[in-house]
Amino acid sequence: MTQHRILVVDDQRTNIELIAGVFGDDCEVLFALNGERALAIAATENPQVILLDVMMPEMDGYEVCRRLKAERLTRDIPVIFVTALDDGEAETRGLELGAADYVAKPVRPAVVKVRVKNQIELKAAREQLTRLAITDGLTGLSNRRCFDEALAMEYARHIRSGEILSLILLDIDHFKAFNDTYGHVLGDDCLRRVARAIDDVIVRTTDLAARYGGEEFVCILPGTDQAGAVVIAEKIRQGIMDLAIPHRASSAEACVTASFGVSSARCVPGESALNLVAHADERLYAAKAGGRNRVETEPST
Repeated sequence: MTQHRILVVDDQRTNIELIAGVFGDDCEVLFALNGERALAIAATENPQVILLDVMMPEMDGYEVCRRLKAERLTRDIPVIFVTALDDGEAETRGLELGAADYVAKPVRPAVVKVRVKNQIELKAAREQLTRLAITDGLTGLSNRRCFDEALAMEYARHIRSGEILSLILLDIDHFKAFNDTYGHVLGDDCLRRVARAIDDVIVRTTDLAARYGGEEFVCILPGTDQAGAVVIAEKIRQGIMDLAIPHRASSAEACVTASFGVSSARCVPGESALNLVAHADERLYAAKAGGRNRVETEPST
């Protein structure tokens, strides 16, 4: 194991030094002498595994584990209890709180090393499965499921903040004709290249670009007003044209283009986030009706 980070939590420095010595240079070992410090380090340093003593003053390991599992930033970090307690009830309580494993004191170096290694590998496998579950297999962008979840979360967040939330919905012009003319292999390649052009523009960590379905893509732009969303949409539109993918079956241009609908709103309690999608969809169809390869926005009020 190299370049992994583990957090050791124990009120006795000698125990921390013992476990740190087990890993040597294999891992970066962080440490905390109490529960409050452990929670702070876990939230900011994102360790791969936490080795947590059960019996500590003020806040015991059970309470630390409960708080770790209650927070979004730390709930997925595997916790291994390190304890001298030797009864089934104590072990059951820890597992019910979300602990991944137990290591008995006195610590046996080979055992603790293998158990930490196992938890790191399991965590990596879970993260890979999560990425696959929310990623479109063809384009590498987020998939529809990820978009739906992100939109609901952002809509709720924007209700609280009062900020404007914007959405861009775009559709490759005459894509069926493209597939009929050039074949599905080149059609898939076109989708991948368009996705990269979108991804090149959607650079803020708060924004999300996703494949909405077929040849449709969608972008969520938190805290962005209509004018800002139009600027981004125009950059994407020009980026797609700059790909210069030939499309002789298109009525818009001799290359692949896209039409865009932009919707921006202050989010209102009791209204559905899907209203934002519906409005963007209306503007998208207005862009198609207006000649395609253009950006349409909500009418000014």
